Parts: sequence; C-alpha cells; structure tokens
Amino acid sequence: QVQLAESGGGSVQAGGSLRLICTVFPYTVDKCRMAWFRQAPGKEREGVAAIGDDGSTGFADSVKGRFIIAKNVAKNILSLEMNNLKSEDTAMYYCAAGPFSIDWSLSSGAYTYWGAGTQVTVSS
Repeated sequence: QVQLAESGGGSVQAGGSLRLICTVFPYTVDKCRMAWFRQAPGKEREGVAAIGDDGSTGFADSVKGRFIIAKNVAKNILSLEMNNLKSEDTAMYYCAAGPFSIDWSLSSGAYTYWGAGTQVTVSS
C-alpha cells in the first residue's frame, strides 16, 4: 500500500509564500507520476501542478508563474513551492501518485494514491 503524507500548509497573508512537502512510502518518487491537487469549500478538486518522469511540468493557468513543483529523489519527496499567494489559493492541498509515466497529467483519473491533505489559508 502506497502512503502519501503532506506537510507545510498553514495560514499566510496575500503575497506570501509556502512550501508543501509530500513524503512517499514505499514507492520512490522517480518511479511514479506525481501531482498536487487542491479543493476549496464548495468547489471540485482541481489539478494544480504535475511532474513527469522526464522532469517536464504542467500547471493550472491560475498558478502559472507562481508555483513550482519538484521531485527530490535523494530525499524521496515531492514539493510545491507557492509564491505570491492569493486568497483564491485557499484550499486543502493533496499530493497524488500514479503509475509510472514519462509525461505529466492534471487529470485526477491518472492517479491512484492520495494523501490526506494539508490546509492552506491565504488572507487578504
């Protein structure tokens, strides 16, 4: 059973930054497709950022230029660096992992395993 655990969420003022971390066990981050999703109250879960095994990345239009996704193979973690945060970024953020794939995907159907989530709250 693959286990994902997110950390790093919290409360921040608009314009601030946060870095989310996802630890993975027993898979290694270089052997699976990975992404970050988020879900705000009353809204559907949406893909935020994804990374393929070739290092290619994809982002939702709403976060392009502000968020960075990365894998650290040595530490076996997935990270999401979030800069210039806006109130509309407030949501529960989830780490997701799926079968190995070269390319990235922001579709939730591409992922099999999910973490419990970490809350990000941005105040204006």
